[in-house]
Amino acid sequence: MLEYKCLNKQEFQIDEYKIVPIRFEDRYNIMKWRNEQMYHLRQSKILTIEDQDFYFENIVKKLPEQENPNQILFSFLEHNICIGYGGLVHLNWEKKTGEISFLISTELERNFFEKFWLLFLQMIELVAFKILKFNKIYTYAYDLRPKLYICLEKANYELERIIEESNNRILIHTKYNPCAK
Repeated sequence: MLEYKCLNKQEFQIDEYKIVPIRFEDRYNIMKWRNEQMYHLRQSKILTIEDQDFYFENIVKKLPEQENPNQILFSFLEHNICIGYGGLVHLNWEKKTGEISFLISTELERNFFEKFWLLFLQMIELVAFKILKFNKIYTYAYDLRPKLYICLEKANYELERIIEESNNRILIHTKYNPCAK
């Protein structure tokens, strides 16, 4: 299992759910979900097995060794079975900020979207605020997922701004570290 040098704790758990450093064995499920859910991702082409293997071998595998990686990725598990993945991306170590990224298995998204997002947010906030002592985390999401905005509101994220972009609106929700001065 990968271990992030920048984290003094690698696993975060709530009941039977946990996040662990992203597992190599989950890469093809992740690829499948990304390809199925491209409509709301910043992904412009269908990923192939070769693309996914290359990304995991040349990018993901090197992240744990870095003092300040640009992303920290986790497999989201239920009873040790991967049902999603996510983490903190576009990390700015100087400003202590990061963007939340999270993707659920396409099959589970319809019935468990809110439950899994709220669980993931609780765990990723522990990583960001308690372990990394970040000042703020945020989401950057196309205006296509009304269920997401309900979850963010329930988890006390504030709508910081809306970006108008050609035919899309991008909503940025932010949460500040409650322990920061």
